[in-house]
Amino acid sequence: MLFSLAGGLTLSGITANVYRLIAKTKPETRAATYYGVMLLAGPSVLLDNSTRSFPKKECSRTAYGFPLGLAAYWSFMLGAILVEIAI
Repeated sequence: MLFSLAGGLTLSGITANVYRLIAKTKPETRAATYYGVMLLAGPSVLLDNSTRSFPKKECSRTAYGFPLGLAAYWSFMLGAILVEIAI
């Protein structure tokens, strides 16, 4: 279970960073590509945004915990699919 979670978060982080390096245009100009990338990069982006806003006191602990749980579940599902493909 933890292997799937870690694998999904790793896949998400790699996808998010590669997209940030390659993308030169605004997301609105290539919506289909952007949404496809966000399907994989979503957990990493969600963790990044929520972790950035929590120390600034822009959200409560509950509002911080919900995206963390959602990102963990999303990462687990991506990792489970990744493990299934690899095996």
